Amino acid sequence: MTPIVTTTMTTAMPAERGSMFAYDFMRTAFAAAAIVAVLSGIVGYFLVLRGQTFAGHALAHVGFTGATGAVLIGVPPLWGLVGVTLLGGFGMGMLGEKLSGRDVAIGMMLSLALGFGLLFLHFYTAYASQATALLFGNVLGVSPSALTTLAGLALVSLGALAFVSRPLLFLSLQPELAEAKGVPARLIATAFLMIVAIAVAECAQIVGVLLVFTLMVGPAAAAQRFSAKLGRGVALSVIFALAEAWGGLAMAYYTDWPTSFWITALSALVYFASLAADSLSRRRAVLAQAAT
Repeated sequence: MTPIVTTTMTTAMPAERGSMFAYDFMRTAFAAAAIVAVLSGIVGYFLVLRGQTFAGHALAHVGFTGATGAVLIGVPPLWGLVGVTLLGGFGMGMLGEKLSGRDVAIGMMLSLALGFGLLFLHFYTAYASQATALLFGNVLGVSPSALTTLAGLALVSLGALAFVSRPLLFLSLQPELAEAKGVPARLIATAFLMIVAIAVAECAQIVGVLLVFTLMVGPAAAAQRFSAKLGRGVALSVIFALAEAWGGLAMAYYTDWPTSFWITALSALVYFASLAADSLSRRRAVLAQAAT
């Protein structure tokens, strides 16, 4: 899955536009965006619930090193992304659940990884344009054959998440009680971060490693403000992620602006709308209580 150089649709489109679904690359992009949106919406919900958004952000940057290293040795960047983010997720998970010092350790791993990424680019400047696509994403560069890989990785991730979801939820909401009941906290945390690693690698194909927050955190954070119930929250997170990814593609088609920009803008719009709705709801509750 080697990203194409351009980050807009201008060079891929004929002068006269037709229906965006008349183009093979647009249908492929919509399918890829759907796969990634469903995965990031579900995994991101648990990531926000556990307060590990910084770990997700760090994994994306660690993955950049894997992708650039893969390009350097002639391997498809997706496999470099997946391999190195999995190692990063395993390493972060082994740091344990205790917050003390964990962010510093993750930050140091992040800095080291970015340093190696810069070194790899130094030795392989011929494909520097691919680095731009890795940093900011290019869903239009996803090939039809790569859809199978994305779908397979998504199914593996969601299957693993379903397997650990009960102890993970218990550990997220009542960590001390869960450990007292014998839940293997470090094992579950490590498994979850490796699931996050795969989701991050897939998101990077759509919005790039710098904007992974857009799909991994934005929809989930907004969903948790609209509903405190697990099932409804996860469903809303998926719906928001899907709407932002598809909406971004459609807006990019009609404006020739970068797809990643539109997805990011829509994600921010939904999140700020959730803040406003939450604030309005709290104000109404206070007024209703005062009236009684």
